[in-house]
Amino acid sequence: MNEHQNALSELALIPSSGGVFEISLGDELVFSKKELDRFPEDEEVEKIIKERLG
Repeated sequence: MNEHQNALSELALIPSSGGVFEISLGDELVFSKKELDRFPEDEEVEKIIKERLG
């Protein structure tokens, strides 16, 4: 978060149940534990966000 604080205008955590979570950047879904049925690998989500923010 510290590295991207100037590029991100909002971060929202929306409670759910069943261990499901999804990560979106704007309107784009970038990771879905529900869809992939797995947790992200180390730094996987950070890498995706870095690529999208360019």
